[in-house]
Amino acid sequence: MIRISFLLLFLVSISLNGQNNAIGVGEKLTYTASYNMSGILTDLAEVTMETSAVKTSKTTLLRLKSKATTYSKWDSFFKIRDLYESYVNPKTLTPYLYNRDINEGGYYKNMKYTFSHKTKTVKTVQKKKSGWVQKKTVPIGADTKDIISTLYTIRTFDLSNLSPGTSKIFTILFDREEVKAKVTYLGKETISTALGSKTCYKISLGSASSNAVNGTLWLTADENKIPVYGKFKIPVGTGELKIKSASGLKH
Repeated sequence: MIRISFLLLFLVSISLNGQNNAIGVGEKLTYTASYNMSGILTDLAEVTMETSAVKTSKTTLLRLKSKATTYSKWDSFFKIRDLYESYVNPKTLTPYLYNRDINEGGYYKNMKYTFSHKTKTVKTVQKKKSGWVQKKTVPIGADTKDIISTLYTIRTFDLSNLSPGTSKIFTILFDREEVKAKVTYLGKETISTALGSKTCYKISLGSASSNAVNGTLWLTADENKIPVYGKFKIPVGTGELKIKSASGLKH
């Protein structure tokens, strides 16, 4: 059975630096996640991505939240209740705090990161349902981000200036390990979506060291650059992510 973690790993960025002119407060994107079961593409879960402002004593951060929930008819088969969230600088999307809370088919894990970009380290706290807790500080590179802030970062770039075939290797911190990924810009394509016909930037992506996770992502070729469609392949099968609705867009 598919882990929703793979769906989120599938949606990643083409670079790790840039200014955010695409994503504002109050945006909400809703998707249907489908998986190929016995040769039939089946809608299994709903994925939502939301942004909100969070004030601290010193500044205001942008909260990036993603939730994955299986449809009720599949809960008895493989219940998923996943939460991923990152608290970032609203302009650069540099992460400060990250929380991953997953419950998939009875498997539970919580992972929290506190980033220190000056020292290039991340303090991590991992918890399991049994009460087991493990704390560990891990070193990171200058451009390393968590998976959610990386996901949103893709939308901060001017993809219109890229030539088809342009590739980038980048780094995500996942389960306390830095994961290298390769993204290649393929060009433009117009596709039909729940939001209507959309001209999109088409991107292929996958692991830089293996073919374990790979896929293709379509982003609207406008100022919002929202992901509207994705196809992915993982070791246990294939699937799709289709947008259902979008509200609160900045442009």
